[in-house]
Amino acid sequence: MAEITQYSKIAFKNLKTRSLRSWLTILGILIGVFLIISLLSLSEGIKATITKQLRSLGGEMIFIMPGDISNPVSLFMGGTKLEKEDLEIIKKTEGVEKVLTMSYQSVVARYKEEGKTIFLGGVPWEEGKEILERYQGWSLSKGRWPTPAKKEVVIGQQVVKGIFKEEVKVDNDIVLKGVKFKIVGILNSLGSKTDDSFIYLDTVLYYGLTGEKKGTAQMAMVKIQDGSSLDKVAENIKENLQETRKRRTGTDVADFSVITSERMGDIAGSILQIIQLAVVAFAGIAIAVGGIGIMNTMFTSVRERTREIGIMKAVGARNSAVLSIFLVESGIIGLSGGLGGTILGAIFAKAIEMYGQIHPLFYFKAVISPGLVSFGLIFSFVVGCLSGFFPARKAASLRPVEALRRYE
Repeated sequence: MAEITQYSKIAFKNLKTRSLRSWLTILGILIGVFLIISLLSLSEGIKATITKQLRSLGGEMIFIMPGDISNPVSLFMGGTKLEKEDLEIIKKTEGVEKVLTMSYQSVVARYKEEGKTIFLGGVPWEEGKEILERYQGWSLSKGRWPTPAKKEVVIGQQVVKGIFKEEVKVDNDIVLKGVKFKIVGILNSLGSKTDDSFIYLDTVLYYGLTGEKKGTAQMAMVKIQDGSSLDKVAENIKENLQETRKRRTGTDVADFSVITSERMGDIAGSILQIIQLAVVAFAGIAIAVGGIGIMNTMFTSVRERTREIGIMKAVGARNSAVLSIFLVESGIIGLSGGLGGTILGAIFAKAIEMYGQIHPLFYFKAVISPGLVSFGLIFSFVVGCLSGFFPARKAASLRPVEALRRYE
């Protein structure tokens, strides 16, 4: 222990002597660790948020949307709908208890004297409110739920302050496509800026206001019967829809997706894993560059301190002592970069989290776990030691006579 302390003192003295070069080398490691800590903590936060939201859906929900899940563009931008015949087939499928349809469209809304284009969502309040509350996690922060078929709406959190200049309040009126509606409730955040930017009204009023064909929907959510198999019911729905849509369109190509809440979780997890691997790969390149910088610094240090090494060995210093001094020095450089990168990465991730709460696109928390912090510090220290090993071995292998003669 005493030897390690002595080696550390010598290493710190040498680093202080060449402070500018040492700080530049530390900066190379700092950038790599900063990227790893900040991006991994943010991606873990997003993953935790998605997992929480999917758990709130429960294990009894199935989602049916037009389009192919393997092609996100067709899934969300294809413009196709579930027809009345499709929805009837879904309702008649064995194991289905309830079917909740949702439709949406952008419309011009006017509040006070200001007009804005806003998302409008149609929801069957009478039969759908229970499903939305229990399985989608919907709840009200103010007001009450609309009365079915009455000109009443509830609004998302973004509509309150993020769209119109004046704050939108309960019991005020809002004009949608020239028709006046009463705001009776404000939803708690649904988890994303898009969902929180919606105005929701009863499906019957939605069809009349938008002119869309009655009985159609952009999405259907299915609540299965107690005791039924989620995967089995989903497969039955898929087979029934294939038959009816083949007869109507005359094609064998599947133009709809049947997804369970578990499947949505798997998809989200796979996407985030790819993102995390990409983050580690890019940050790894930055750390590798930093490691090369440490190696270059240590090789230069060996050349500059050849006489010093010769004197140390002439007075009895063993090879292991010289090797340890240089390894400790390179380890300190790596650990210093790791410490700085970890602190700055954590601060950056928390700053992004705070910004997201004020200007939310997607609500999440940056997850800075002890394991992630330990990983950043240990990884940077190991990179430093490995980068300094070969220069340290070269220094330890120098013969005293040759080292001293080189500077005679």
